[in-house]
Parts: sequence; C-alpha cells; structure tokens
Amino acid sequence: MIAVGKAAPFMAVAFAESVRSQIRDGIVIGTHLPIELPAPFEWIPSSHPLPDERSVAAGRRALDLARQTDAQETLVVLLSGGASALMAVPAGSLTLDDKRTAVNALLKGGADITALNTIRKHLSAVKGGRLAAAAQGPTVCFAISDVVGDDVSVIGSGPTVADPSTYRDAWSYVERYGVERQLTAAALGYLRAGLEGKIEETPSPGDPRLARSLTRVVGGRFHAMTGAAEAARSLGYDAVTIDEPVVGDARTQGPSLLNMARAVAAGKSRPLAVIASGETTVKVAGKGRGGRNQEMALSVAGALANDSGEVAVASIGTDGIDGPTDAAGAFTDTTTAVRARQQSLDPLAYLADNNAYAFFERLGDLIMTGPSTTNVGDIQIVLFR
Repeated sequence: MIAVGKAAPFMAVAFAESVRSQIRDGIVIGTHLPIELPAPFEWIPSSHPLPDERSVAAGRRALDLARQTDAQETLVVLLSGGASALMAVPAGSLTLDDKRTAVNALLKGGADITALNTIRKHLSAVKGGRLAAAAQGPTVCFAISDVVGDDVSVIGSGPTVADPSTYRDAWSYVERYGVERQLTAAALGYLRAGLEGKIEETPSPGDPRLARSLTRVVGGRFHAMTGAAEAARSLGYDAVTIDEPVVGDARTQGPSLLNMARAVAAGKSRPLAVIASGETTVKVAGKGRGGRNQEMALSVAGALANDSGEVAVASIGTDGIDGPTDAAGAFTDTTTAVRARQQSLDPLAYLADNNAYAFFERLGDLIMTGPSTTNVGDIQIVLFR
C-alpha cells in the first residue's frame, strides 16, 4: 500500500482498519505525521508545495514498492491533495530543479491544475500512470479529489491512470502561458524530444500495463459544501449551495461570485449563506504576498462598500493553506473599505501588487485554521444578514 498526500496518514489508518492483517508492506508519504501509524507502515516525510530531495526519495521508494509486488498481490494507492509535489521523480536525466522551475513558471503565469499536471506528467518517471505500470499485479486507487471535475488523470498527476495527454499537449501549455524562456534548457529539450517522438509517451488509454488498474474518487468539493451548509444551518442560517465550480482568475471571479450570490439571495429570507467551491488561479505581476483565496476576497472590497445590507464574503483553501502563506484565506464585508481607509490602505493598490496577505493582516481579517490534513479545493461562503 502507498498512501501519498495531505490526508495520507488518516487514509492509511482507515484502510488498515478495514482490511486488518492483509497488508504485507506499506509506505505513507506526507509533510507531517499527526497520528501514530500501525505496522507495517513506514513513514516517509516529504515536501509541499514545492518538491525537494525528500520528494524524489519518496517517489523512488514508491516505485520500488510497486515493482516488488507480484502478480498475485494488489497494489493499493491512497491519493489525496498535494501528491504531485510529495512524490516526484524526474524523468530521464532531468533534475529536480528542471521540474521545479517549470512548475513555478506555470504557477506565476496563472496556469490551472490541468496545465500544471500535464507538464508534471511529461517530466516525471512516476506520474501519468507510471506508478501502476511498475506493478506486476492489479492496482486499486482511492482518491480524494482536489481537482474541479474530479478527472482522475489529473488528481495527483494520475500515477495510476492512463494519461490522455501527450507531449504536444504539454508543449501547447508552455506556449499558451508564455513560459518558454523561463524553463531550463534541459526541460525544454526533453519536451521537444517528446514532441518529436524521440521519447516514449506516458502510458495512454488502452496500455496493457494498466488493464488491471482501477481508480475511484471517494471525496471532493461537494462534501465540503455539504459540511459547510450543515454548519451554516446549525448557526441559524438558511443555506444554498451553487454546484457550478468557481474557476478562472481570482480577482475577476470574486465580483462574479458576489453577483451570483446576490441573484440567489433575491427574495429569500435572511440570514442566508450561499456556498460555492472550486479553484481559481492568480497571475503574479506584483511583489507582494498572498494566495488565490485572499486575492478573491480582496477583489470584492469595492463592490461591498456601497451595499445597503450586511454582507460578508469569504474564500478559504480547504487544506488550511492559501498560497505560500500561513492563512487559509480571508474575508471581506461591508465595513472593509471604511476600515481600510482609516488605516490608509488602498485595496486596489494591494490587489495590483498581489499583496492581499498584508492588507488583511492589517485589518485582522485573515482566516487562520492551520492545516486541515486534506484538500478538496477552495470553498467560498457569502453571508447575507
């Protein structure tokens, strides 16, 4: 058994309790170990959100364990958010820096998770179905999804799933986000070689090595919305959920979500909670600090300034971590603009500098939850009172 991701320790213990003594060997890969693991699990610390040498060691250990299974054994993979960074093995002669530079360039360019993981799969020796392909017997994967749409070939970069994407797709993302000059020469050369057919593609649909590989999603963003709605009702709010995912640029999606929530709230009794979820992106142009949830919350400060009612908008990463910060997200309400003026804070200037963390820190409106140990994307809550 291989458990990898932010929820890996808890998934490993739950699975072990369900199958008792049938596990011959197992590894658990994550950033920290909040609970005790039963035998025979081995704890392997790794790195997130950026991979480091521990991530490479963890990825190699996972491949070794997969290769050690025989035809009569089942390789069980428990996958959760963060797996792409926690389990990383550069392909061919590439280095970790080659991979890390490519991912960083795409992140700053505003790439979504599909683009990121397509690049990751084509620079990796463990992703894109290669982990399952290394096993001699069948593979069963249970995944908690941090991907809008729950595409199993994208969750954790699909280590147990046939990869429908190609080197051509990977190259198209490099061009789309204009990051060609930011990638290392080795990474560019490797992708070009794949584009020219000089390197074998990732295992594609129909590959016999994956004929006995099964992957199922067992948790995702709808579970988070259901939980949030139940919590809202317990606090006296009526609750409405929006199924359509919140995706796209964070600073444009904030006002769009607010308008959608206002339309949903029209004619309904108060207090009301409108709950949505998804995953936005940020194109980094400034030198500030923040994350997509903080940026989304900041983007509605002006729109709420003239609201006649009491309205609050929050955006939160379900893993408790928003970007390279210690905040899960932030909230904005109808008093934010006034309080900002009192401290000589200009919301638009902070937004332009991608510096939402500093803005909300000054106001005391960061949402600090600490790590939740799992990730099912982001959740947005709009309260009307």
